[in-house]
Amino acid sequence: MVVVVVMVMLVMRGGEGRCGGESDLRSHRVIIWNEDSNFFPILVLPSDITMKVLPEKTVKRLSEYRRTILRCLDEGKTHIYSHELAELHNITAVQVRRDIMFIGYSSQSRIGYDIRDLSKAIGKVIDPKEEMHLAVVGYGNLGKAVSAYLLNKRPMLKLVAAFDIDPKKTGSALSGIQCYPIERLREIITSLNITIAILSVPSSAAQDMAKALVASGIKGILNFTTININVPPDISLEELDIITSIEKVAYFVKHAR
Repeated sequence: MVVVVVMVMLVMRGGEGRCGGESDLRSHRVIIWNEDSNFFPILVLPSDITMKVLPEKTVKRLSEYRRTILRCLDEGKTHIYSHELAELHNITAVQVRRDIMFIGYSSQSRIGYDIRDLSKAIGKVIDPKEEMHLAVVGYGNLGKAVSAYLLNKRPMLKLVAAFDIDPKKTGSALSGIQCYPIERLREIITSLNITIAILSVPSSAAQDMAKALVASGIKGILNFTTININVPPDISLEELDIITSIEKVAYFVKHAR
């Protein structure tokens, strides 16, 4: 059983907010949720207890919600209900409301969440307070594709450098991003205050490169290689294996027939 503590507002009757989120809200409380249950709290605590770090899956969903609602905003939509957001993410409206309550956001509107306000509320929680600098390590096809995708996506997450061992790639600039030789790793990471590295080197070099990145001051690594890497516990690590994801999809396609 997974138990989560969340800062929310108790819900008064009326509107869609019967289960939290979008209603006439009155008083602050801290509720302990049982994530194995559908919705009901198992304990209410005083409001001076707060959660400093959100669960990993909640952060992931909040990021996905923001991407979705910003797309909806581009399409001319100004408000969205929890059940609409849930349908777009193949989850329940209860889960959406619970996630949004995690960040202390609510709406008294009967026409759903205000998209601009919700986007700002999510950003205040999951975005860094100061601009963070990123670097791509391994500037092959994947590294270049990731670089092009990341440019100007989030104002507080700025891609500022790339690294590679190939002399033909170093010294070049793609979309304004300079590619440096690996030998200058520590120097550039320090001078440009880079804290996050996107690792897209060959798998055989991934672990050694991860060690070099940590030794150079990197605090977080997004690993695009096909092997799992080991890093110290104080380093934030996210591993994305496209092969594994494809195999997972193929497995469920096979069993859906």
